[in-house]
Amino acid sequence: MISSICTLFEGHYHYGVAALTNSLYSQGYRGAVYAGYRGSLPAWTAPAQENPSLNWPGGSTLAVAAELQLHLLPLDTDYHLTNYKPDFMLRVWQQMSTSNALFYFDPDIIVTVPWSLFEEWVGCGVTLCEDVNSPLTKHHPVRTAWRRYFATKGFALRFKEAMYVNGGFVGVREEDKSFLMLWQSLQEAMAPAIGGLNRSAFKGPESLPLAPFGKTDQDALNATVEAWEGTTSLIGQEGMAFKAGARLMSHALGYSKPWLTKPLMQAISGRLPRLADRDYWQSANGPILSQPNGLVRRRQLAIQVAALIGRFYSRK
Repeated sequence: MISSICTLFEGHYHYGVAALTNSLYSQGYRGAVYAGYRGSLPAWTAPAQENPSLNWPGGSTLAVAAELQLHLLPLDTDYHLTNYKPDFMLRVWQQMSTSNALFYFDPDIIVTVPWSLFEEWVGCGVTLCEDVNSPLTKHHPVRTAWRRYFATKGFALRFKEAMYVNGGFVGVREEDKSFLMLWQSLQEAMAPAIGGLNRSAFKGPESLPLAPFGKTDQDALNATVEAWEGTTSLIGQEGMAFKAGARLMSHALGYSKPWLTKPLMQAISGRLPRLADRDYWQSANGPILSQPNGLVRRRQLAIQVAALIGRFYSRK
């Protein structure tokens, strides 16, 4: 199987892109990583070379290591990047990738198992992981609202199971590309309900627990699972290290990203390092060096000390 990876980033999330790419390499992935970005590029991408063969205006390629290339692709969309995932995946597939399978990872994810497992998994169907807000039962108000809303737009949703999946990861085989097309269509149909696909973070009624599109792309993704006639292959919360179990990756949810936090300060305030924090710093030491080696070593040591502090003191 020939696979490709894609991700989206802007601002400080470039640190996550570097660590994600490092983790993929350490787990045996070889091939292309397509990173769509908005804004300016960070200093660690300076060796990247303009690459006209990408057929993407302004696109450049960073040779990360043997058989691993990071393609940096500037975006001109006004969509919030979280709402641009299916569009980006389809554009990558149509313009550049000749892969049999395409995987999207949020830039705050670290891959923790051999890449071959992902390629085996995608052979079971569209690959997705359970979210922390799962489950949503058949007649949950949010699912009911999706069915009613999308019915007015010409889409029929049929309940399949209660698992509610996270929007930070999806893997699709070429023969299942219609899943991405449907996800894109549902997001476009959702746009009027949220005030446009340039919006994602809400305040007021749109952010309440039973709001049907409070998670925008993620809610549309779950609606796509109901609307699509093909097969999805779902793994539980352990897949993203949201609970104990055999994790495939770790996902640093929320605003507290590993590259922004200080483990010792968090430990003193009673917050233990997450697996996502540990995995990030383990993956920050190359082949891409987005932060100084000294800082990486200090953070790795700080996480060990913070974990020790946590044995005696933690927030209840």
